[in-house]
Amino acid sequence: MEKAEQLNAVFAALADPTRRAILSRLASGDASVNELRAPFAMSQPAISKHLKVLERAGLIERGIAQQRRPARLKAAPMAEAVRWLEEFKRFWASSFDQLDALLEDLKQDQTKRDDDNE
Repeated sequence: MEKAEQLNAVFAALADPTRRAILSRLASGDASVNELRAPFAMSQPAISKHLKVLERAGLIERGIAQQRRPARLKAAPMAEAVRWLEEFKRFWASSFDQLDALLEDLKQDQTKRDDDNE
């Protein structure tokens, strides 16, 4: 899968709260479909569809252990998403620094005006 397609697949997978909850659960260890389904009011086929989305995005892999096919977290694809988001974090941090400087200047101007009016 191309890098841009992979990033799109990761963000699409992470957009769903059920899939995020599944990933959070898998962060503590492998789990079967039934174990992943337990906290949700949905069918096994519905959970399986979520797992397929996560698998296509490269966020999980499915093992083959007899009839139990445990899902396992693969966090590496999220690293690319985090790197992409970091670019915006730097942008916003810079913007907030500029806003802080402006607010400090306005505060000093207001203090000076208040002192002049006394």
